[in-house]
This record gives sequence, structure tokens and C-alpha cells, in this order.
Amino acid sequence: MQYIKLSAKRVTSVMFKIMIIEDDLTLFKEIEERLSQWSYDTYGVRQFDQVLQEFTEVNPDLVIIDIQLPKFDGFHWCRMIRAHSNVPIVFLSSRDHPADMVMSMQLGADDFVQKPFHFDVLIAKIQATLRRVYNYSNEPTQLKTWRGAAIEFVKNTISNNQGTVELTKNEIFILKLLIERKNSIVSREQLITSLWDNEQFVSDNTLTVNVNRLRKKLDSIGLGSFIETKVGQGYMAVEEASV
Repeated sequence: MQYIKLSAKRVTSVMFKIMIIEDDLTLFKEIEERLSQWSYDTYGVRQFDQVLQEFTEVNPDLVIIDIQLPKFDGFHWCRMIRAHSNVPIVFLSSRDHPADMVMSMQLGADDFVQKPFHFDVLIAKIQATLRRVYNYSNEPTQLKTWRGAAIEFVKNTISNNQGTVELTKNEIFILKLLIERKNSIVSREQLITSLWDNEQFVSDNTLTVNVNRLRKKLDSIGLGSFIETKVGQGYMAVEEASV
């Protein structure tokens, strides 16, 4: 077995399994080859009407998925996967309409890569996502409380007497960053850099979509108003909601 180092600061000896849902055989083979150079274990979907079944059998650590696919589009399969798993998902698309990015984030995707793309960008995004998602097990504290709610980073949930909400990896990471600096503004630039490592590869709208989705989920347990937008500055987790 081969091993990789995800970063100079956090050494991780593990081979990650990546599932590639891409029907363009030439592009698939190129992605597969580039990922193998970084010692990732790759798996390509064989039957595009059985994506969920193959996903369940493979149990990957990360999914790369195109939007335009045979049978059903990538949005459909993202929705199906999200119903069963919080595995990180990175979308690929040759379509340049902002609605595609917004839709992917609303469905729970972790990142979005526009075709044509430079492979260094794709690799950087994959590494950043894996670092973000699978570094939690190295943290000394797996449980945090905020405004009477229990946040479990291992399970990606936040619970209080109004219920339990399951968050995506991006959403819980954003929440973690905000409550660690509660009552202080965390700039958009800080959040983007922490989430995606290199902000030049990320649309500013991507962060907005993720925060709005987080706030909507928190609304269901009465906490949405405690994540405030500071126009032109960033976001803040507050002790008392503004009137």
C-alpha cells in the first residue's frame, strides 16, 4: 500500500478512495492517471443507472461527479448519495451558469470545478477537502456546546431540545470556525481560505451558499438567527440575536 502526506503541517498516512462519476472516458482516464500519481485509490462508475448501488459497494472517501451524465444527471445522484452519506462531493461541469454552482451547493456538494480545468487546481481542491473532512479525528475535542446545543464533530450533528440537525462537512466546519470566535467577526476571506486553502479558485458565491444553507438548517432548531451577516465584513456567531 502506498501512502500520501496531505500537508506539511498535518501528516496523514492513509490511502483515500475516490469514486469518479464521469462518462467522458478520455477525461476519466486522465483524472484517474493524475490521481494515481498522488497515490489515491480510484474507482470509475461502470453503470450509470446504478450509481447509488456502486457507491454503496465502493464506500469511497470522496466523490467526483459530473453534472451531465447518461440516464440521470449529477444533481440526481448527488441528492441520492446525500440521502445515505455525508461523504464529500466535488462537482465537475462544463456549464458556466451560476445556477449550476448554486444548485450543487444546495444539494450538499463540498466544491465545484469548472471545465476546462487545470489538474493542479483539481488536485488542490481534492486535497483541501480531504484535509478539512478527515482531520476531525485528530482534534482533542469532539464535542462542543453552543447556546445549549451539543455539536458532535464526528457525527456532523448539532442537537438541542428542539431536535437534531445533520450538517455537511463544509457546514459544520463553518460553524466550528464561527463559534470558536463567537462575538467576533470572521471575514469572508478567512472562511474561504480555511475551507478551500486557495481562495483564487473559489467563487465568492460558494461561501454565501454554504452559510445560507447552514443558517437555514439551524433555523429548524431555533439557532439560525445567531449566525449574523456583517455586510462587507463577514459573519459572526453571537450570544444574543440582534433585535
